[in-house]
Amino acid sequence: MHAAAIQFSGVYKRYGTAEVLHNVNLHVNAGEFVGLAGVNGAGKTTLIKCLLDFCNIDSGSIQLFGQLHLRAASRSALAFLPERFLPPHYLSGADFLGHAAKLHQHSYDPSRINHILAVLNFDEGALKRSVRSYSKGMTQKLGLTATFLAERPLYILDEPMSGLDPQARAGVKRLLSDVRKAGKAVFLTSHALPEIEEICDRVIVLHHGVPYFAGPPSRLCQDYSEVSIEQAFLRCIETAPHGRTEQQALTSDRR
Repeated sequence: MHAAAIQFSGVYKRYGTAEVLHNVNLHVNAGEFVGLAGVNGAGKTTLIKCLLDFCNIDSGSIQLFGQLHLRAASRSALAFLPERFLPPHYLSGADFLGHAAKLHQHSYDPSRINHILAVLNFDEGALKRSVRSYSKGMTQKLGLTATFLAERPLYILDEPMSGLDPQARAGVKRLLSDVRKAGKAVFLTSHALPEIEEICDRVIVLHHGVPYFAGPPSRLCQDYSEVSIEQAFLRCIETAPHGRTEQQALTSDRR
């Protein structure tokens, strides 16, 4: 049996007296697409920071393909795109992609780069310009290009559609389709629940640091008797208990 791409087991995280993550148990299987949904302040960003070892957890464990996340080697299996992607302003787009290729131990492949840029509707001539001149959408496309060039078995994408026009959003979905065909896993966050419904095999609803639902998007709608995933999400968080207990924290295998 293959190890999960991501495994959270009994994870707690506090900032001072504020508990941000409470007994988080969830997993992402190898080759699976999972979307993380929650309102602002639900703990999504903290969950990703803990996964990437950007901050310490107070208790529990996190594993990446069977290795503890604290080991640098475990993170070599993933590529990460943050929500606020800010490349060094003094680099050109081409320079940034060159540095990203070295970081991911890939050769600079112009044909592969041009293919991704074309899918994202990014003018390859703009690679000669400093990234400080880029719009929000162009900057996001550059980050997505570097991320997909990494060709890792796991992609962590925090609001990957942020700032993109409809044509570029369709391009991202096309690239994600290629990722799925290659058998790679994706763990993404998005406030656009219909996109999670379209892209992901499962959705995890995080509320007040607790995963209250984990399962296929269609089942979220069924469980809360709603046609719209947005309305089902609202019903889920509205009916979530205010008091957090060990029994109330769901795992990815329940529901």
